[in-house]
Amino acid sequence: MSRFYNRPENALKRAEGLIAVSQPAAALALLHDIVMSKRSRSTPLPILEPIMLKFVELCVNLRKGKTAKEGLHQYKNISQNITVSSIESVIKRFIEFSEEKVADAQAKAEKITVDNVEDLEASETPESIILSTVSAEVDKDRTDREVVTPWLKFLWEAYRTALDILRNNARLEILYQSVANQAFQFCLRYTRKTEFRRLCELLRQHLATAAKYAHQAHAINLNDPDTLQRHLDTRFVQLNAATELQLWQEAFRSVEDIHNLLGMAQKPPKPFMMANYYEKLAKIFLVGENYLFHAAAWNKLYATVRLNKNLGEEEHGRMASMVLMSALAIPIITTSKTRGGHMDSDDSKPKTARLANLLRVSRAPTRESLLKDALSKVVYSRVRPELKELYQILEVQFHPLSITKKIAHLLPKLQADRDLTTYVEPLHQVILTRLLQQLSQVYTTVKIDSVVKLAAFPEPFAYSAHHIEKFIMNGCKKGELSIRVNHQFQTLTFETDVFAAAKGTVSEGPQLQTLPSELMRTQLTRLAKRLHTAVALIGQTSEVLPLEQRLVQVKKEAKAKAFAEAVARLEDERKQNAQRRLLIEKKKEIRENELLQKEKIEAEARKKRVEAEAEVEKIRLEEEAKKREADRLNQQLVDIKRQEAAKLAAKLAEDLKEKNVKVNAEELEGMDTAKLMQMQVEQLEKEKREMQTKLKTMSKKIDFTERALRKEEIPLLVQDYDEQKATDRAAHEALRKAKLAASKIQHQEAILLKNRMMRMVGDYTALKEELSAKRNAEFEAIREDAQRRIAEAKAKRIQEVKEQRENERTRREQEEEDRIRQEEEDLRRFEEEERAAEEAAVQAEANRAAEQERMAKLDEIARKTRERELAVEAKLAAEREALRKSSPVSSVEPDRWRRPTEERPAPAPVAAAGTGNKWVPPMRRTDSGEPCGGGWRSRASQENVSAPASDRGSQESIASRPSWGSRPSATGSSFARREDGPARVAEQPQESTKPQTWKPAGAGGWREREQQQKATGDAPAAAPATPAAPGAGPFKIGEGKWTSARR
Repeated sequence: MSRFYNRPENALKRAEGLIAVSQPAAALALLHDIVMSKRSRSTPLPILEPIMLKFVELCVNLRKGKTAKEGLHQYKNISQNITVSSIESVIKRFIEFSEEKVADAQAKAEKITVDNVEDLEASETPESIILSTVSAEVDKDRTDREVVTPWLKFLWEAYRTALDILRNNARLEILYQSVANQAFQFCLRYTRKTEFRRLCELLRQHLATAAKYAHQAHAINLNDPDTLQRHLDTRFVQLNAATELQLWQEAFRSVEDIHNLLGMAQKPPKPFMMANYYEKLAKIFLVGENYLFHAAAWNKLYATVRLNKNLGEEEHGRMASMVLMSALAIPIITTSKTRGGHMDSDDSKPKTARLANLLRVSRAPTRESLLKDALSKVVYSRVRPELKELYQILEVQFHPLSITKKIAHLLPKLQADRDLTTYVEPLHQVILTRLLQQLSQVYTTVKIDSVVKLAAFPEPFAYSAHHIEKFIMNGCKKGELSIRVNHQFQTLTFETDVFAAAKGTVSEGPQLQTLPSELMRTQLTRLAKRLHTAVALIGQTSEVLPLEQRLVQVKKEAKAKAFAEAVARLEDERKQNAQRRLLIEKKKEIRENELLQKEKIEAEARKKRVEAEAEVEKIRLEEEAKKREADRLNQQLVDIKRQEAAKLAAKLAEDLKEKNVKVNAEELEGMDTAKLMQMQVEQLEKEKREMQTKLKTMSKKIDFTERALRKEEIPLLVQDYDEQKATDRAAHEALRKAKLAASKIQHQEAILLKNRMMRMVGDYTALKEELSAKRNAEFEAIREDAQRRIAEAKAKRIQEVKEQRENERTRREQEEEDRIRQEEEDLRRFEEEERAAEEAAVQAEANRAAEQERMAKLDEIARKTRERELAVEAKLAAEREALRKSSPVSSVEPDRWRRPTEERPAPAPVAAAGTGNKWVPPMRRTDSGEPCGGGWRSRASQENVSAPASDRGSQESIASRPSWGSRPSATGSSFARREDGPARVAEQPQESTKPQTWKPAGAGGWREREQQQKATGDAPAAAPATPAAPGAGPFKIGEGKWTSARR
């Protein structure tokens, strides 16, 4: 994060400035800091919204999905309590930017693919064929993967980010459903099946968490009809997309989602929605080969659609035919793939009940019930005639030896129909089942070959003996057939078990006679009925009457007896009913009192339970709040760590990308650089070896094939040459004869045409001469006019050229005069500058001579001043020496400011001027000329000796300083023998022709310096040095130095 906080009002301008200098990453970091800062929460939305729009635009341009997600979450938290229109506009722009980038990438990829084709007419070369066999990817796929795929991934992340931000918020629900629909269209447009599954799972998770967070503010309420309707619309779009992508498992899960939402609805759904629901459910069952529930779905679909009054009769007929055909195509004997007319396994009952709930029926459908519904008057009257005939053959008529022949003419019609062709394969299984069932009622034993002939179907639905045997075994296992196969005699034996139990369904179809097992099951019932009839006839009627009359008489007597008994018991039954009514009312009253008491007790218990639950809920909410706070802190720590890891991973990925190494950025977290490099090198080596192996194998194969072809080609070439030569000779001869005949015919026709044309030659010649004369006269007139116009144009052009040349000559003369005048001015200006330079040089030389003369005068004044100072100092030294010698040492108290010193010898000769020796007073010199210790003068001298060159000044710089001046100062310094001063000044190079002005920085005695310091307010000067004796070396007046104003 930036060290300094930028104001949101200025951040947008600063970001645009960074973008203008090609620094979008810095601009994104700046806007990210603004958005994520806590100070931005108090920023007005009109200021923050343009920042967010620019922020998401930069995130899209730089493909920073995680950064965009963080910023959008923060902006949602800021704006959702004020207005949701702002976050809606920002998210819409975010999605639009992402989609535009994908469209641009596709256009760029198409352009790259077209640009890579150098020659559109070039054919494939052997090299390109070999390379195409080695490489499994074409150029377009590679270009799409490099250019389009990254933007597709970013667009998918943008959809997921938007859905995650908008979820479980009632005020953002409309935009949430809109983004979900856009995501479904994205999956359809680019055929993204994996992303479609993830999107469906994400929407289910969001719906599951809606109930969990229902107590929060602005949570969605599924009890609201509008909210539920929007979710249903989205799930129907999801169902349509799943069927279009042929993701049938996802489609089935979408159907379950819709069913659950429909169960929550308080009002019935719209008919067109339910029609779409049943239609997609029918497709899903058909793909899963569950023909039973497929037919049930068609039945429910038609029952829903036929309520539409605007539905045409043709559509009615088509859908009614589909209902009957889907019911007829339900296999009676189920296989491992298909689902038949009923489920006889206990394990399949929960699954069957689940599927029945999806169809919104109370119990599982059966083949017989679906056929019964299809035979209703509303449906059967609109069915196509061939399907009615098919129903009669399969379910009504009994013809085991000709069932396939009767149906043979109907199968091509069914196959030709686009809607019914999917039912042809299961319909063959139904036909084979009916064939075996009807054969079992007529025959006991039949040959397998005979059954194969009877079950003869055209390809690809033909059944072999092996397939029929497998089908029979499966039917016996399911209990639909009872057949034994004898492989020794190649026969089928239809067994009859007289003690077989009745099946739960009636799937035998048409029956010729009652089966023995049926007779055995109903024999006791039939015996009881007949005995009852015999008892009624014996002894109750006259034996004279015929049997029929006796039966009628018995019935009349029984009826009269029943009426008499009913009248006799009527009063008793009335009393019993009154007592029973009173008893029921009393019991009802008691039950109501018990219920009221029970409800009262339950209400009290419920109240206590609600209070306890409220207390528990309060505690739970407090704990959850604490837990959420702890989770938030932990999440912040995790986010910080993840951001740091992501930055490191991004940096590593960028470095590896610059090195042209392919690596998945998501796997970088668990891998180091060395491992990545090693993995890439191994992959490259492996690809190289595989390519070399493939090329080597391919080249060998091509060599062997070409050698074999050429070997086989040699004898055939000679034969082909002879055949071609004979064929060419015959063709040439035929062509020559045909051409000769055609030439003769053409010549005869030309002669006839010439004879006819010769009769018109005179007229043609006269007309030609007349036209030629007329055209020649016209041509001469046109030529004369053209020559006249050419002459006029030529004269005009000559005049224009003369004027143009005259103008050009005048212009050149003017330019020449201007150039000459400019050169004269330049020459005059140059001469003036030279003259001014010469005058400046003369003036400088005169100034230099005057300066030298002034310096000579100053040197002369300095010399005289030094002589006077030397004379005064010599006189003072002589007086001090005489005073010292005249007073005894023992009687005189030594000076308090001077250390006692030994008696000094005579002063040494003064060093010559211009040398490196330092001047020492005579009384402080030793025999060797070196200064002796003692006194503040000696210490000052030593300090001067030990001071750096910058403080003391070099001998040459001191010697080159002219001075004038005043009486000798208390320092005792003097200029001794400075005759070479002017010479040195003269020898120094002149830095400027201007006269130099010299002034002393510390000249004069201590009184003058004090006065000067008081006037200027400077600090007091350093302690004065020892007075110099005549002939001393370079002088130093305190700490002052001579300075030049020029410096």
